[in-house]
Amino acid sequence: MTRLSRSTARAGVMPAMAVILAIGMAATAAAQMGPRSRAHTTLQSDGAPERLPATSQAPGTQSVTATVEGDQRIIIASGIPGHAVGRFPNSGNPHSIRAQNYRITLAATPQKADRTTPARGYPFGIALNGVVFDPGAAEWYQGRPGPWQYEPLSGAVPLGLDANNAHVQPSGAYHYHGLPEGLMAQLGVSRDTHSPLIGWAADGFPIYALYGHLDGADPASPIIEHSSGYRLKQGHREPVEARGRFADAPTPGGYYDGTFVADYAYVEGQGTLDECNGTFTVTPDHPEGTYAYFLTRDWPVIPRCFAGTPSESFTAMRPARAGGRDGNREGNRPARPGGPRDGDRFGRPPQRF
Repeated sequence: MTRLSRSTARAGVMPAMAVILAIGMAATAAAQMGPRSRAHTTLQSDGAPERLPATSQAPGTQSVTATVEGDQRIIIASGIPGHAVGRFPNSGNPHSIRAQNYRITLAATPQKADRTTPARGYPFGIALNGVVFDPGAAEWYQGRPGPWQYEPLSGAVPLGLDANNAHVQPSGAYHYHGLPEGLMAQLGVSRDTHSPLIGWAADGFPIYALYGHLDGADPASPIIEHSSGYRLKQGHREPVEARGRFADAPTPGGYYDGTFVADYAYVEGQGTLDECNGTFTVTPDHPEGTYAYFLTRDWPVIPRCFAGTPSESFTAMRPARAGGRDGNREGNRPARPGGPRDGDRFGRPPQRF
């Protein structure tokens, strides 16, 4: 079971290193066209959301193909996992799993960009089984889109996650918010060996889970569990500098404990990975070496920014209409047709020190 680290809940980060982590997924004016999101007031959480047992078979048929054509990797998938899932709908998630029609085009030989790009309201990537990694949730303090976005894995807001750290969009799309436990078991992820390929990020770089080489340049180096460089900030929450419609977003108060995405800051050198949870390394699939992302046990678990340029297959991805609603991640309000799913351009990439 994925748990967010509580070890630094009060030790925090030195003030000089405490930066505002306002990675995307806050709402744009498009999101304000519909009813307000749920007005949560939770300030603190224990980092342990209830997870439903995965004892059901997902409806539909798993179908996924990945082919390389020229400089493109083309993935066609139904989004139906081959592992067991939780019961949907449930009290925290009112949606039913339905097959999707994903057609995703990625760079087959991706390149790092000059600067990182926040993941803004669209999935981070797609797993080998055709299920998307979509870590953020459209849930904000007092229902006010802006910097104080709830972290789905904090347990602050009941979202009906199953044992795979997944639940369902209004469109019927099953998606992962954390470690895909069932898929990892199927692929044989083990601390004794380098992780098998788990999937591809929206910028085309590979995604692995937890385990890789200590020395990314040496395939004979020991296997380690990679660690995130994000740490909880120190002390009590302070106002976040915001702009435009978000300038008057209320500050929740309380102390930094991981309830909100903005409770975290990246600290250079505190983990084995960069601010996008990636590193350059040799892997079984890339013996020559590649930049690669790693899912981690501690926050952010699934990366929240891209080292390369995300494909339009992801940036343009919208949930299909379901029951007359073109909703956000949890289906609490409709979005403007043709607008972002539930993200905006408020977010900025994390700073480095």
